[in-house]
Parts: sequence; structure tokens; C-alpha cells
Amino acid sequence: MKLRVAVVTESFLPSVNGVTNSVIRVLESLKRDGHEALILAPTTPAKEFLGFKVIEINRFYFKEFPVALPHLNLQGILEDFKPDVVHVAAPFAFGRQAIEVAKRMNVPSVAIYQTDIAGYAQRYGVPFIRPAIDRMIGAIHRRATVNLAPTSEGAEYLRKIGAKNIGIWGRGVDLETYNPLRKDTAELKAMRAQIASEDEIVIGFVGRLAAEKQVERFAELFDIPNTRFLIVGDGPERENLENLFRGQKVTFAGKLGGEQLANAYAQMDIFVHCGTEETFGQTIQEAQASGLPVVAPASGGPKFLIDSGRSGFLVDHSKAGSYRARVQELIDNFDLRFEMGLGARQAVLGKSWAQNNAKLFEHYSFAMTTNQNGRELELAR
Repeated sequence: MKLRVAVVTESFLPSVNGVTNSVIRVLESLKRDGHEALILAPTTPAKEFLGFKVIEINRFYFKEFPVALPHLNLQGILEDFKPDVVHVAAPFAFGRQAIEVAKRMNVPSVAIYQTDIAGYAQRYGVPFIRPAIDRMIGAIHRRATVNLAPTSEGAEYLRKIGAKNIGIWGRGVDLETYNPLRKDTAELKAMRAQIASEDEIVIGFVGRLAAEKQVERFAELFDIPNTRFLIVGDGPERENLENLFRGQKVTFAGKLGGEQLANAYAQMDIFVHCGTEETFGQTIQEAQASGLPVVAPASGGPKFLIDSGRSGFLVDHSKAGSYRARVQELIDNFDLRFEMGLGARQAVLGKSWAQNNAKLFEHYSFAMTTNQNGRELELAR
């Protein structure tokens, strides 16, 4: 059965983040399988993407992040398109409107929980508004036909705030582009030589440079001998981080994508992610696919991606020096680093985007055959 899917997203190109990346991969799968799609987003570099029409929605900016506003003619747009299902990525104000309109039209909606907005309240110094945010997020997801979270922890959060029909839908990873074999090419070795000598270890991070990523904790690692640091990404904290890390052995590569991003991972020996509020952690999967041991906090999404001691290390982020201790252990033990790199790659085999999105399409089918009072989905474990 060929589907007509309205993809309503709170983030799209040229913004690059986890929401945008997963939306692009969903659209690629829809295109590959011959489905039709309409994209509604706050930003877009063009009026079409992969041959699908893109409608740009009014927006405002918060911390350099575009926030979509409700659209006066959204129902008319959806009635013209006649979707079989409305896919709503990381719903907020615009996503809530899309879910409500879909419900009025008797069209099923699938809401994707991707951003821990309540957790960000703590990070940005306003923890007292968390209960209000939980109520707001609950009000959004309670209206959706099906709600999907990236992990069982996210699913339990949705259940706690009153959502129904909850399932697990993680994220896929491009196993061909992110591949440890890339390290062995002459081109890559020449690139790496520009930032580190042969006997130095390159420690890296990829992600948006924002406060919640806690990249400033890389300072704990700077006194480790024979190391270099590669930071890939851009965002509101970049200038602060460049000032904080001035004089250190750090290369800021800026925002990269495609082959350039894959080459950046391939230049690294160890991947470190210090963010404690990740609902998933897509760059962790990309690092794993690239054959890198990952050191990350035992909090949020990383807990479901890293088998500590086999594909990397989960650390107690509340303890000073916890990242340093594990990174030093990997540096001191080549065999351990090698084995964990193999374990990291093994951990994501079977998680291609094609396999991942086949599960999403099953959730679409469920949404189309149920209703708001239907049975609940069993949580995937």
C-alpha cells in the first residue's frame, strides 16, 4: 500500500540536529518505497526536498534555534494533501496544532518524542517551570494516535505524563558512510596528520555546541599527555568554548555533514559525549559505526546505546575526573581500545536506517487501524 504522509517537523534544513537528521532519513525511506510526502517546517533551503513539496512555516528564534509558530491555514493545507497519516517530529506549538487538526480530520497522527525540553529547563536555570512543561508535553502527546519514544526510558516518561499507544522507535545509522575501514585510506591519514602526529591520540566530539551538551567538561582531559582534540559542530556556545579552550590542543571543525563528517569521525581514536540530557544520542551511534569506543554519562540515551566495558564506558558524571579516568584507561591499553572499537561497530549492526524505518512504517499501519481509545502498544524492551 502506498502512503501519503504529511511530515510536520519542528526542525529542518539548514538546521542540523537529531530531529532534522531523523526526518531526512524518514523522507529518504518514504521516497525509496514509492510513498508520497508533504513537509511542513520552520526553515528550508528549497521549495522541494527529494521531490517532496516543502511548506515553510513562520517562526521565531530561541538560542539560535528556529521555533515554528502555528499556521492559520494548516487544516486547509492538510485537506488539500489528503494524508493517510501525519508524522509529527518533536512536537511543540506547531506540532500540537498539527495533531489537533489531524484529530479533527479523523486522520491518525504519530508523534515522535525526541527532545527533553523539561530537562533543558534545569540546564538553563529555570527548574521551577518543569512541572508546567511536563503538563504541556503531556497535553500534546495525549492527543496523538500513536506516540513513539527512542528508548524505554522515554516511553516511561510519556506514560507518566498521560500519553497512550506508546511504542519504541529508535534511530538508524548509515553503516556504509560511517565505517572503520575509512581510517585506512591515504586521504584520511593525510587529513589526520594535519591535526595530530602518529603517536598522539585524537579525542573527539560531534554535536550542537549548546549548554546542554556540556562540552566544557573536555577541559578535564587536556592534561592527558600525547592527546589532541577535535570538536565538530556549531551553536550558541561555540564562541564561549573557543575562549575557554584557547591555548589548548583543540581543533574546532565547525558544522560538517556527509563525507566530511564521516572523515571527521575517522580521524578520532576515542569519542566522548558529556551531555546528560540526551533522549537518544545519534552521534554516539555514528561514532560506534565508525569503530570508536565511546565514553559517555550513565544518563539518558547513552545508557541504551553503550554496553559499558564492551563498546565503551558509561561514567558517573557527578564525579569530577570520571571522564578523564576512563579516557586514560583507553589510551593506556591499545588492546582494550581496539576491542571496544570492534564492540562499538558490532553494537550498531542491524540498525541501518532501512531496518529502523521499516519499524516506523509498522507504527504508521497501527495508527491507521486504531483510534484514540484503542489498545495500548506493548513497550519494546
